[in-house]
Amino acid sequence: MKKQLVDPNIRNEESRTLKWFLILFYIISISFDIIYKAIARYIPELKNDTPDRFLFWVYLFMFALIPAAIYLNKKQKQHLIKYIYFISYTTLTFLNDVFTFYGIPNDYQSGNAVEIYWLLLSPIFVSTRFVKVVSIGLIIKYVAVGLIIKAPIVLLGIVLVAILSIFSFILLYRFKSYVKAVKTSYDQQLIGIVKGVIATLELKDPYTRGHSERVASYALVLAKETGKFRDEELKSFNYACLLHDIGKIHIPDQILMKPTSLTKEEYEIIKSHTNVGAEAVSKVVGLDNSIEVIRSHHERWDGRGYPDQLKGEEIPYLARIAAIADAFDAMTSTRSYRSALTIDEAYKRILEGKGNQFDPDLVKEFQKVFPKWSKIHNTSNQDLGIGHIKINEALS
Repeated sequence: MKKQLVDPNIRNEESRTLKWFLILFYIISISFDIIYKAIARYIPELKNDTPDRFLFWVYLFMFALIPAAIYLNKKQKQHLIKYIYFISYTTLTFLNDVFTFYGIPNDYQSGNAVEIYWLLLSPIFVSTRFVKVVSIGLIIKYVAVGLIIKAPIVLLGIVLVAILSIFSFILLYRFKSYVKAVKTSYDQQLIGIVKGVIATLELKDPYTRGHSERVASYALVLAKETGKFRDEELKSFNYACLLHDIGKIHIPDQILMKPTSLTKEEYEIIKSHTNVGAEAVSKVVGLDNSIEVIRSHHERWDGRGYPDQLKGEEIPYLARIAAIADAFDAMTSTRSYRSALTIDEAYKRILEGKGNQFDPDLVKEFQKVFPKWSKIHNTSNQDLGIGHIKINEALS
């Protein structure tokens, strides 16, 4: 599937979070050493005359990462920055600890404020993977340091990391619960928009009642059979299929419901619904991944489709799936200008379109899922509704 576009608002928020996270990282890392050493002058128990041999180089390298962070941010790869910083800092401090305290394990002091910062602030990115990397990475560091320099005090560091990791995962769970609630609310609003659009289409052309829902159901089953898509991608595809005919809103009723053959001029107007539909959703956040399906579901494998006369694999893969689903439902539905075909006749015609109208590989997949399509067709007289669209059934 085409890589999904990231909502600019989400991308900007990620950038702002990273910006402040890194600013605090530099402030805390430098302040810790300055303040700690200042206090240690007056508290003998904290005083340590063993120099951190490579601490200057650790700071130098971490500041050298700033241009890399700026570059990755411009390339919209913000998610990599936090991993690079954590892995770099942990690796460098590990090497510093080993080379500084090897042979003098009693001088080793476990833990620092920066590591606490990593543990407690890692949940703000709402990434389970990152929290795991931080928690496991720090434990591995202390285990390795303890084994190499043979300092028993690292056990205290391991215990503290484990305890703080528990707090981190609690925070992460709360953040993710909140994000999930917001996302669910957003999805419900999006479903409401889609439902309203489809209701408007059905008012214009009662013969197409249930068409969009059935196409979405057929297409989801076929997409699932290919094994190429994650559940989140299938969910996005569901919206695309539900809205594949949104451009027909601008088609005059006398053309859309004409009971006789269309003139050449009228057919050109009908064909324009793909461009109009793609343009209609292009600026709607959350629906921009639907554009290729809406625009290209009438393209043909042999290049004789519309609107762009794409041929073969030039046609977006999901649009090829939607094309088979759309054609099957169109053939098995009664329209103003003809009666419905039987599902067996529609099945035969899909097979006849293999290699000219339809992707030959997808036609093979269609043959496998045809029994499921038959079941969807046989229950299509029921009031499915958007809220009961068969996405869960397709994903099971």
